[in-house]
Amino acid sequence: MSNKTGVIDFAHSLQSFGIEIISTGGTAKSLREAGIEVRDVSEVTGFPEMMDGRVKTLHPRVHGALLGQRENASHVSAMKEYGIEPIDLVAINLYPFEETISRAGVTEPEAIEQIDIGGPSMIRSAAKNFNDVVVVSSPHSYERVLEELRANNGSTTLGLRRELAGEAFQRTATYDQTIAGFFASKPEEILPTNTTINLSKVSDLRYGENPHQIAALYRTSINTNSEECVSGLASAQLLSGKEMSFNNYVDADAAWQLVCDFDDPACAIIKHTNPAGVGIGKSLVESYKKALATDPVSAFGGIVAFNRTLDEEAAIEASKIFTEVIIAPDYEPAALETLQKKKNLRVLKIPSVESPGGLEYRQISGGVLVQSRDNHKLDRSQLKVVTERQPTEAELNALLFAWTVCKHTKSNAIVYAMDGQTVGVGAGQMSRIDSVKIGAMRAQLPVAGSVLASDAFFPFRDGVDEAAKSGIRAIIQPGGSVRDEEVIAAANEHELAMVFTGIRHFRH
Repeated sequence: MSNKTGVIDFAHSLQSFGIEIISTGGTAKSLREAGIEVRDVSEVTGFPEMMDGRVKTLHPRVHGALLGQRENASHVSAMKEYGIEPIDLVAINLYPFEETISRAGVTEPEAIEQIDIGGPSMIRSAAKNFNDVVVVSSPHSYERVLEELRANNGSTTLGLRRELAGEAFQRTATYDQTIAGFFASKPEEILPTNTTINLSKVSDLRYGENPHQIAALYRTSINTNSEECVSGLASAQLLSGKEMSFNNYVDADAAWQLVCDFDDPACAIIKHTNPAGVGIGKSLVESYKKALATDPVSAFGGIVAFNRTLDEEAAIEASKIFTEVIIAPDYEPAALETLQKKKNLRVLKIPSVESPGGLEYRQISGGVLVQSRDNHKLDRSQLKVVTERQPTEAELNALLFAWTVCKHTKSNAIVYAMDGQTVGVGAGQMSRIDSVKIGAMRAQLPVAGSVLASDAFFPFRDGVDEAAKSGIRAIIQPGGSVRDEEVIAAANEHELAMVFTGIRHFRH
């Protein structure tokens, strides 16, 4: 057990059924310290653990005990002749290879030492003989096994054993594919030469984007050796409300990724993957009120995400209008009670607040595009002021806030903001000047005195001229256009401050 979560309670429960426990190394030590009687595997095999633990379970008295068919006379005879005692349950989780290779700076020798050999071998042996053996390859299955033992006087059903065998083979397949991908990549490569995308079905959905499309939710990570298996939107807990729809998941992911980019208490209201409003403040209720004020009309029927445990005050405010989904890392009991009064409101709990790492996949006809996620966070030191007028401290704060929101808005993206609050959003237009116009036109709050963020450079000065008509005070944009000097000159003419980031945030 490299992941010992729940193993002590599991072992205690197994012992209560009169089940004898065999274990190795650190797991055996942990069990003994918890007062559980354990036989060392070396006692079973007659050989000590050796070669720094590389060899301990690869022995006929282990694999024969797992593979021997209980109703096969020749198998039973061989087991008796060679002193092989049957093993009826195997609970194993593998060395944390996936975790190891995801760490920055890990060396190849360190990674190789985390390739489990005995674990997958025992899992596969037990799974092959599921008629007679229970195989438990994830801590999440402990309770399922115990429920059957309680219900059947210490026995399990063939149905459960077959189901667990399938999960076990899926686990070893994924594990081996990850290892194969590691060796297929050169050390300097970020993207592997060959890769396999592993999908584990979580549930069917009522339908897809439209009622005539079928859909399901799949989880891409089934790494049972780490907390990765319980993080991310695909593993979120639905605490209340109707089942999530396909579109709910798409919008909820956009909302969650946005609020995870803020360190301050933040709220994002999303409609059709774009922010209808975003706010940060000293409290969640303040951030929610700011987000809602941006566009109260579009917020109706939206997705609301928070990056802190939701308190009652914010829950009361958020429940005043119709909302499809509320997302937070956790909920105070009073807040959850308030939200559960809304029968149609889906309440999701996501256990961690962090921008997801790893790779992104986008399917195209005949193939898949793969890229690293856009996890870039802008630091003040990276800003380059290119105009005669310097931005004030308040304007700088607003620019950084607007830039973060802009990163999560569909291109061509323009975001107007002021004092930790979005003022207007122009998204997904074919020309940047149209986004500038729409963002100002749809603003419910005063645009004058706000700042503007653009996800890519202004190709012409017309966007700056148009924004200046609304009374903005500063602009943040990547820079890098052949007409940068023309755009800077326009900003100077309007007495605007302009800063370049040197990085672009297209979101298609």
